[in-house]
Amino acid sequence: MKTDKSAAKEKAEAKAEAETLKAEAQRAAEKAAEAARLVEKLGDKPAEKEPRRKAKTREVSIRGIPVSHGVAIGAVYDTSEEPTLAPRRQVEAGQVEDERARLNAAASASRKQVGKLKARLGVLPEEAQEELAPLLDAYAMMLGDSRLLRGARRRIGEELLSAETAVQDEAEAIAAVILAAKDDDKPGLKRRAGEVREIARRLTRNLTATPFRSLKGVPQGAILVAEELTPADAALLDPARIAGVATEEGGADGHTAIMLRALGIPSVLACPGLTEAANRGDEAVLDGSAGTIVLRPGPAAMEAGREALAAYAKEKTRLGKLRRLPSITLDGEEVELQANLEIPAELPLIAQAGAQGIGLLRTEFLFMNREDLPDEDAQFHAYGQIVGPLAGDQVTIRVLDWGGEKDIEALAEGIEPYHAGPNPALGLRGIRMLLKRPELLEAQFAAILRVAAQGPVRILLPMVTIPAEVAQAREIYERVARRLRRKGVPLPEKLPPLGAMIETPGAALAADAIALEADFFAIGTNDLAMYTLAVDRAEAEVAHLYDPLHPAVLRLVQFATEAALRLRMPVSVCGEMAGNPRLVPLLLGLGIRTLSMNASAIPRVKQVVRTLKIDDCARFARRVMEQSDPKRIQELVMAFGEPAAAKD
Repeated sequence: MKTDKSAAKEKAEAKAEAETLKAEAQRAAEKAAEAARLVEKLGDKPAEKEPRRKAKTREVSIRGIPVSHGVAIGAVYDTSEEPTLAPRRQVEAGQVEDERARLNAAASASRKQVGKLKARLGVLPEEAQEELAPLLDAYAMMLGDSRLLRGARRRIGEELLSAETAVQDEAEAIAAVILAAKDDDKPGLKRRAGEVREIARRLTRNLTATPFRSLKGVPQGAILVAEELTPADAALLDPARIAGVATEEGGADGHTAIMLRALGIPSVLACPGLTEAANRGDEAVLDGSAGTIVLRPGPAAMEAGREALAAYAKEKTRLGKLRRLPSITLDGEEVELQANLEIPAELPLIAQAGAQGIGLLRTEFLFMNREDLPDEDAQFHAYGQIVGPLAGDQVTIRVLDWGGEKDIEALAEGIEPYHAGPNPALGLRGIRMLLKRPELLEAQFAAILRVAAQGPVRILLPMVTIPAEVAQAREIYERVARRLRRKGVPLPEKLPPLGAMIETPGAALAADAIALEADFFAIGTNDLAMYTLAVDRAEAEVAHLYDPLHPAVLRLVQFATEAALRLRMPVSVCGEMAGNPRLVPLLLGLGIRTLSMNASAIPRVKQVVRTLKIDDCARFARRVMEQSDPKRIQELVMAFGEPAAAKD
C-alpha cells in the first residue's frame, strides 16, 4: 500500500508528463501549420501564377502586318467589344411579320447610327473625310432596299428563321458568292465581302440590343490594342489623341486598314497573342512600317524605338516634299507614276500620293453584289465620279473582267449553256466573255465614250490572247461611237485609245501582231507570272513557286515591251512589280516609262526614280536578262536596289 507521500509524487509526475505531452503536441501542431503554410506557398497553385506574372512584366515583341507607316511610343489602352449572343433560332409561322418588323426597326436604327458616324467626320482630317464618307454612303445604301435585307426578309418567311439568323445566313451567302471569284483582285473581293458582314454585324447587334465598342475613354497619346477593329470603329478614332493601333485580327487590304492609312495612325494588324500579352498602361513601341509592337520595352528596345521615331519623322518630311516634285531620273528621263483603283473609296489616297492619273480602273465593283446589271447611265455616272475629280489626269478604264468562276447571277443567267468548268481561269473570261455578250461591251463602251467629254480616258481590254479579239472589240467600239454621234452625244473628236492587257504568255509572244491592232499595252505582271509558272498564289502548297523575277516571266515582259516600243506605242506595267521600289531600275532598263501601282507605293517609287540614271538601268537590265537562275536575279536586284533605295 502506497503512502500518501508516494501517491502525491506519482500524481505530480503524471501531471508533469501530461503537460510535456501537451506542449509537444502544441509544438507539433505549430510545426504542421508552418509546414502547411510552406506547402501552400510553394505548392502547385502559386507555381502556376508565377510564370503568368513574369510574362506580364517582361519585354514581349510581336510581329504582325504593317498597314500604316509610322512609329508610336505610348501607353497601351486595351479595349474589347461585348460578344453578340444570337444563337440560331426558328420561329412560328405566326411570328413572321413580327420578325420582319424587328428587322425593319434594326435597319432604321442602323441607318441612324451610320448617319451619326458620317456627321462626325467633320472633326477628322480632310483626307480621312474623303476616304470614310464613300464607305459610309455604301453602308447606308446596304441598309436600304438591298439584296441583304431583301434576302433576310425572304428567309424569315420561307425558312421561318428569326431576324438575327436570317441576316447572318443571307450575309454569309452573299459573302461566299463574292469570295468565290478567282481573279487578281483578291483584296477588293475581301473588302466587298467585309462590307456585307459589317452591315450584318451592325443589324445583329441592334436586333439583340448588344452595345457597340466605346472609344471615349482612350487617353491622350495611347496605343490602342484590340482583338479586332471594324471600319465603323476606325471612323470613331481621333488621330489627334491616338498614337497607334495594334490588333490581333485584320489585314493590309481591308477597309479598316485603308481608313487607318487615311487617318495617318501608325498601325499593325494581325498580331498573334497580342491581347493576352498586353496590360492596360504598359509602355509600348509600335512600328507601323516594320509591322512590330514591343510591349514593356527594355532600355535597348526603347532607344531603338526613339531612333525609329526620329527617322520616320525625317522620312515623312522627305516623302511629303516628293508629292509636288516631278518623277524624273537624274539624266532627265520622265517616268509616269499612276495608281491602280479598285474601289472609288480609294480615290482620296490617289490624290494624296501625287499620282499622275489612274493606270488601271477595275470596273468589277459595279457588277458585284447585285441582282441586275448596271445600265449605260449607271456606269456613266460611276465613271464620271472618278474622271471628273482628277482634273485632267488620264484614267485607264478596264472593261469588265468576268470569268465563269465569278457568280454574278445576272451574267451567268445569260450564258447558255453555262458551265464554269474545272479551271475557270482557262475558260470563258475577260474579252472572251464580252465578245460572247456584246451588249455588255456596248454598254461599257458607250458609258466610257460619254464620260470622255469630262476628261482624258483610255479603254483597256482584259485577257487578250490573239489579235482578232482586239479587232472584233474595235469594230464594236467604232459602231457604238457612230451611234452616239448620230444621237448628238458630245464625244471627243479623236476616240479614246483602245488598249490590250498583256497577261498571258500567248499574248506576250504574239505582242508584235497584237500591237498592230491595239493603241497601247498594259502588262499585268500578276496574271502573267501566274499563267507562265502555272502557279496560283492562293494555293499554299505551290505559292512559294510564284516568282515575278523568274527569267521566263522577265523575258515575256521584255518581249511585249520591245514589241510596243518598235511601233512607238505606249506601254505600262500595272502589276505588283510596278509598286516594288527595288524592281524599278530593272523595269526602266527594259524600256518601261509608265508604272501603275497602289497609291501608297507611289512616294517611295518616286524617291527611287529620282536617284537613277537610265544608262545605268539599261546596263543593269542587260546583266539581269543574261541570267537563268531566279536566285541570282534576286541577288542582283537586291544589290542594285539597296543604294538607290537608301538615297535621299
